[in-house]
Amino acid sequence: MQNIEPLINHGHIHFGENKVQEATDKWTEIKKSFPKINLHMIGKLQTNKVKYTVPLFDYIHSLDNLKLAEKIAIEQKKNNKFLKIFIQVNIGNEDQKSGIQTKDLKSFFEKCLSLYKLNIVGLMCIPPNDDNTTIYFSEMQKLNNLLGLKELSMGMSADYKQAIKFDSTYVRIGSKIFGNRI
Repeated sequence: MQNIEPLINHGHIHFGENKVQEATDKWTEIKKSFPKINLHMIGKLQTNKVKYTVPLFDYIHSLDNLKLAEKIAIEQKKNNKFLKIFIQVNIGNEDQKSGIQTKDLKSFFEKCLSLYKLNIVGLMCIPPNDDNTTIYFSEMQKLNNLLGLKELSMGMSADYKQAIKFDSTYVRIGSKIFGNRI
């Protein structure tokens, strides 16, 4: 809390977490004291953690399969709380990364809307770790526009300036603010 409180008092209201249990421990009381805070789930989300995620978080940036979409829809109805959701795109087609393949994106997006009535606000990606991030950011911008989405979640501490050039509306710059995780 000591690192977060100065930011909150300065008016910052958007914070990201990538581990549900850690976020629950850290943010449950903070959000009671500061109800305007928006908490973003930016890490890989397992279906068994959704029941803890929906009550605490306001955004999910990592929707990457239909089983997860269904579980989110069920928990949102139970909690009468509807989150803003980003579909994670595996923009580099990397085997080790989660996300929807670009060839399957339109169909996945349509199913999320029609079957599960999810509030899909945008796309998210973590591009391959190379020097060509602008190629991936450009492709993401095109995909987001093709689907008519307004928000775009891409860019981290090392490449957020390039991401913003391609209309990223949410960047993840935690290590530039808080330092590297211990």
